[in-house]
Parts: sequence; C-alpha cells; structure tokens
Amino acid sequence: MNNIICIAGPTASGKTALAVELAKEFDGEVVSCDSMQVYRRMDIGTAKPTRDEMQGIPHHMLDVAEPWEDFSVSRYCALATPIVDDILARGKTAIIAGGTGLYMDALIKGNDFAPYPATGRREELEERADREGIEVLMDWLKEIDPESAARLHLSDRKRIIRALEVYLETGETITAHNRKTQAIPPKYSPLWLGIGFDDRAELYRRIDLRVDIMLKMGLIDEIKSLLSEGVPPKCTAMQAIGYKEFVSALEGQATIEEAAALVQQSSRRYAKRQLTWFRRNPNMNWLIRDREEILSSARRLIQETDK
Repeated sequence: MNNIICIAGPTASGKTALAVELAKEFDGEVVSCDSMQVYRRMDIGTAKPTRDEMQGIPHHMLDVAEPWEDFSVSRYCALATPIVDDILARGKTAIIAGGTGLYMDALIKGNDFAPYPATGRREELEERADREGIEVLMDWLKEIDPESAARLHLSDRKRIIRALEVYLETGETITAHNRKTQAIPPKYSPLWLGIGFDDRAELYRRIDLRVDIMLKMGLIDEIKSLLSEGVPPKCTAMQAIGYKEFVSALEGQATIEEAAALVQQSSRRYAKRQLTWFRRNPNMNWLIRDREEILSSARRLIQETDK
C-alpha cells in the first residue's frame, strides 16, 4: 500500500473527517497542511479539529507557532518533513490533509528553499522600502530578475523584498533557484485524493453553515482573547479569513452580522481558488460523492495501489 496519502480540497469539504477515518483503517497519523492551524489559540476560526474529532488519532503540525509570528512555506516544510519521515520509519501511514496547496506541494516535492539568514539585509531592505518606496525596490528587481518582477505586483512587498534578499545573500536570483528546485524529482510519491462537489451550491451551503457554527462556538470571544493578550490586529495570522472581518466589527466598522456575511463570501471565493490550485495536479483522484461514497472510493483507491 502507498504509505503516504494526501487529502486535498476546499475549505469545509470534509478533509479532516476523511483523514481520521482512513487513519483508523490504515494505521495512520494525520499531518495537518493548513497555514492557519499552525497557530496556537486560533482554534475556532481555523476549524482546527477538536479532540473528539481526532478520535484518538495523532495529529501533527497543529499549534506550532504563536499568532504574532510570521509563518512560511519553508518553515512548514522544515517542521513537517521530519514528522512525515518518522511516521514512515515506524511503519505507519502518513496522511497529509489540508487545503493549503502551496504547503502540500512543497512538502511532497521536498523543496530545497533558499536560506533565510539573519544577516540584517532583510531589515535594510525593509527600511529602504519605507524610506524610498517599494517602487524603487521593484525597479531594482526588474534589473536583477525581470522574470520574478513580472510575476509580482507592487502590493506584494514581502515577496519583492524576499527576492532581493535571496539575490544579495546568494548571488543567485530567486527565479534561477526555483528553476533548479523544480528539476529535482519529488521526495515523496503519495496517493492524491481530492474532495470536490458536482453541485457547487452544496459546498457553499457547507461553508455558510460552518461560519454560523463558529460563531455559536465562541469565535468572537476567541478573537477578543487574542487581542487582549496583545496579538496585533494587523499581524499575518489575524489577517486570515474569519478573523480580520470580525476584528473590524469589534472596532466598530461593521456589525457582527455584516462581518459574518463577509466571511462567508470570502470563504466561498477562497474555496474556488483552492479548487483551481488542486485541479492543476494531474495525479489527483477526485472524490465527488456523498460522505459514505467518498470513504468507500478512497478505500478502493488505496487498496488498488497495494496491488
């Protein structure tokens, strides 16, 4: 049997439930692949699985960062890769489940990311952007790495600065680094399972219901608690869908009802982007049925890989 299974799909599609069922059946452990579930004390708004939902199955890559920390795909891979390797070394099945396609693809690929050195160059670039404007740095990037510059928008300050930092630290453009990385064979060869919907309205109904449930579970109190402990409203974690909208409401810029409607709308749009990302994967086996049929289809695909 393939001892690595990737379960992908849009938000609110049922990835966690499927991962747990397959873990119980195939002696597995779940590795979360969600860019927001990494943050401690951000439980309700990220739909982090509860202990009851885990059903005794070990879950990894939850609660590994503080809400005020910046988290990146490279940090995710650095933490998750040894966990996956340990699960496999113990003869168990690694079930990688989540909706952050960038993280999942990078983990499976085994990307060798450009280093993140603490030499002060990033801070110097940040200060220059503040002083002279990001347009000046973009013009510089166009001279050094026109391919990278063409892919970036002026609003993407973080990646503009990152591209220049890589060049200053390594003498190699980030485009050249990424090209070399893409030529390397993947580290893992998983069975890919994608959860989709023939009826998009059914997915949207699940998303809207999830937001209502989050509010009943105490999402507003969760956000108030984070703010009271000093988590900056503008930090990366608090800019996530389901948090920034309610922060604005708590600041008096909207009602809770208006914020909830905006979260539902933003989540539906995010789900569309997730589906677009995962549909690019030619190895994805799509499961587009109800819950029981999805489980039986997943079981059949796993058993077929064992032949």
